[in-house]
Amino acid sequence: MDFMTEFGSLGRLDGVAVAVLVAVWLGLSWWIEHPTAKRPSVSVVMSEYRRQWMQVMISRDPRIFDAQVMASLRQGTSFFASTCLLATGGVLALIGNVDPLRGVAEDIAMTASPAVIWQIKLGLVLVLLSNAFLKFVWANRVFGYCSVMMAAVPNDPDDPMAQPMAAKAGELNVRAAMNFNRGLRSMYFALGAVAWLAGPVPLMAAVAVTAWVVWSREFWSVPRAIIMDEKPVQPDPKL
Repeated sequence: MDFMTEFGSLGRLDGVAVAVLVAVWLGLSWWIEHPTAKRPSVSVVMSEYRRQWMQVMISRDPRIFDAQVMASLRQGTSFFASTCLLATGGVLALIGNVDPLRGVAEDIAMTASPAVIWQIKLGLVLVLLSNAFLKFVWANRVFGYCSVMMAAVPNDPDDPMAQPMAAKAGELNVRAAMNFNRGLRSMYFALGAVAWLAGPVPLMAAVAVTAWVVWSREFWSVPRAIIMDEKPVQPDPKL
């Protein structure tokens, strides 16, 4: 059986399911980064706080706190980049030898498929994980640019270069966070793409669940309500 014959065993519903995943992934990302003014996403709201952070930093002396926060952000991107790299290696190993996976997947899907079909399905997970890895690496690098720019901000708040340099640092911070969030979303959908091993219908169901999780955390979560002052924070009487 040649490759085209084996590839043809994928049904039209499989193509629709993959197209839905890509459309929802890219469309949701665009919505999160370009929300309406009436209901902004957490990512957009936090971007403004990042800009304010860089402006407040001008008058903070010493700036040890700012350096510690930036180091924490870079450690986060490094952790997720390493995680993606390990997961990518695992998927590549499975693509090279799908036999351990085929039995389990065929029991779930109740259908027998050639090895190339499982490799294609794992390839979708691999693409999403690879995209996440590249986003995390780039976010880490841009956070590094932001660190250098922060160090270049004059200590004197009255220095004419203080505000422009802080504004540049703020924009770099926002861009780094944007790529970090894109990497996280790619990881979410990579997890959802694993459901394709069970068939196109489970894949579409997983896409719907993943989209709901991502959307709700950006537009309908308790942390967002706290940030937007929609959920007043009351002191705990026990404390």
